[in-house]
Amino acid sequence: MTDHAAARRVAQALDALRHGWAIRLTGDDGGALDLLPAETGFGDAGLAAPRLLVSAARAATLKLGNLKEFDPAAPVLVRALEPFSLAEARDLADPGRDLDRPWRGPFAADPLPDATVARAALELARLAGILPAFLVDSGADSAVTLSPADLAAFVDPAALTIAVRAHLPVAATDRAEIVAFRARDDVREHVALIIGTQDHNRVPLVRLHSECLTGDILGSLKCDCGPQLDAALAAMADEAARGGWGVLLYLRQEGRGIGLVNKLRAYRLQDQGYDTVDANERLGLPSEARDFPVAARMLDLLAVPAIRLMTNNPAKVAALRDLGIDVVERLPHALPANRHNHRYLATKRDRSGHLLS
Repeated sequence: MTDHAAARRVAQALDALRHGWAIRLTGDDGGALDLLPAETGFGDAGLAAPRLLVSAARAATLKLGNLKEFDPAAPVLVRALEPFSLAEARDLADPGRDLDRPWRGPFAADPLPDATVARAALELARLAGILPAFLVDSGADSAVTLSPADLAAFVDPAALTIAVRAHLPVAATDRAEIVAFRARDDVREHVALIIGTQDHNRVPLVRLHSECLTGDILGSLKCDCGPQLDAALAAMADEAARGGWGVLLYLRQEGRGIGLVNKLRAYRLQDQGYDTVDANERLGLPSEARDFPVAARMLDLLAVPAIRLMTNNPAKVAALRDLGIDVVERLPHALPANRHNHRYLATKRDRSGHLLS
């Protein structure tokens, strides 16, 4: 059963981080970090902190000379000769400024009091859609105190329920029903579009589609998201015309889970020559942070135990199978490249394992 008090603390922490307020993260062994978000934080003009918490990838980009004695997979507490101001912290957190200021430091790395607490801090930053960097011990009052264990309650897919269902004719077909899902403490509202008539005797055609404002709405040519969405709906409409049915899960996980603003920051780095994976790493964010358990929960609520999955990503098939979904067939869903997204698709193939010809 979901711990609603714990999930509520995480929701309050995410709201605090978006508003620039400090939070306090405590560990099981008594270790704690007082954290002010570098990107959104505010305070007195003289506010400063002795240390800055960043990801290991971001610390490596900043060329810390003594990282070898620390866990390269753990976040890093960066210390400089003088305390970091908020302006300095923002400058260090944003890789878009690296080319303008290639020489920074000198920096050192302090041991982490609790690596689990530090990892939870960076995960909270990702969920809040802000840069994963925090001033530590800035003296700012904490808006909420929580623990890494609280995160488990917040991301528990069991908290997701069906909020409403309605008929929704779409361009591909007028035989469609939209189903909205809501979790008590999460502002993201995922939706499913059921195409045709649900038939428990037939395995549906299913597509997991993560939200992409730039591709789905604005027609961006940097990715293949918009064409993939349209092609999936068209294929499901054809399936329904032949007596079958389909389910499109539209997941509110912009930028593969890093959020719209951070995705656009990655785009800016791509303009400087980095591919999608390296751009995310320079931001200190994962290249894949989507929540597949929530997709499995949606299918469970829709009473869909087995699917024919439209995807080029074997990892997505494996993730759903591990979550108890019977993926009886993987159907390729590749579309032609254009001159703007050919490198993006090549990176998917060569670095993320997508099956593209």
